[in-house]
Amino acid sequence: MTEYALVTGASRNIGRAIAERLKADGYSILMLDRIEPEDPTLGEFRQVDLSDPADTGDALAWAVEGRSVTRLVNCAGIVRMEPLEEVALETFDALMAVNVRSYVQTMQALVPGMKAAGFGRVVNIASRAALGHVNQTVYSATKAALIGLTKTWAAEFAAHGITCNAIGPGPVDTDMFRSVYPEGSAKRAAYLARIPVGRLGEPSDIAHATSYFLDARTSFVTGQILFVCGGLSVEKSNAT
Repeated sequence: MTEYALVTGASRNIGRAIAERLKADGYSILMLDRIEPEDPTLGEFRQVDLSDPADTGDALAWAVEGRSVTRLVNCAGIVRMEPLEEVALETFDALMAVNVRSYVQTMQALVPGMKAAGFGRVVNIASRAALGHVNQTVYSATKAALIGLTKTWAAEFAAHGITCNAIGPGPVDTDMFRSVYPEGSAKRAAYLARIPVGRLGEPSDIAHATSYFLDARTSFVTGQILFVCGGLSVEKSNAT
C-alpha cells in the first residue's frame, strides 16, 4: 500500500529537505508550493497560491483524489521583519492567510481520510519566534497560533489514531535567513556567537525531527512542540 505524505512549501529550503527525507523514508511525496520545486523528482507537484482559499481548495482536492493521505507536513510560510509601528493590516492578513489559514484548510481536507484510516500523523512547522522576537509582531503571532492549533488538534483527534505535533526551528541556514543575516556579515557573526551549540541549523535538522514525528511508532507522542534551535530556546536572551 502506498503511503503518501503531503508537504506544503516543499520546493526549497526546509520544505525541500523534509520532502527529501520523507522520500528516503519510503513515502510517496505530494508537494504544494507557489514556486516550482528545485528537485521535481521528489514527488508529485501542484503549484498553488496558499494565500488564496479557492486555489488552495483546488490543490487539496487534487491531493486527496484517489489517494489515502495519512501524513501531513504544514511547512509553507512567509515572514516580514518590521517594527510594530510600521506593520500594515495588509501584512497581518497576508501572513495569517498563509501561515495559519492554509494550515487549517489542509487539515480540513485530510482529516476525513485519516479518520477513515484510523491513523494520521501531522507536523506543523512553527518557529522559535513564537516565544517572542523583536520586529516580528505578525510572524511571531502566526507561529504562536500554530502552537495553539497543534495542541487543539492533538486533543481533538487523538481518539482517531491521529497525532499532531509541531517543530519550532531556530536559526536555520535558508535563503530567508541569509537575506537578513548575509554570509560574512558582522550581524551574522553576532547571531552565531549566541547559539549554544555553536552553529546554525541546517534544513536537514528540521527534516530529521519531522521524520520522527511522522513515524508510525510515535503513536504515544502528540501535542508536543519541539524547538530545534541549537539551545536558543533555553538561552537567557531568547526573546531578542
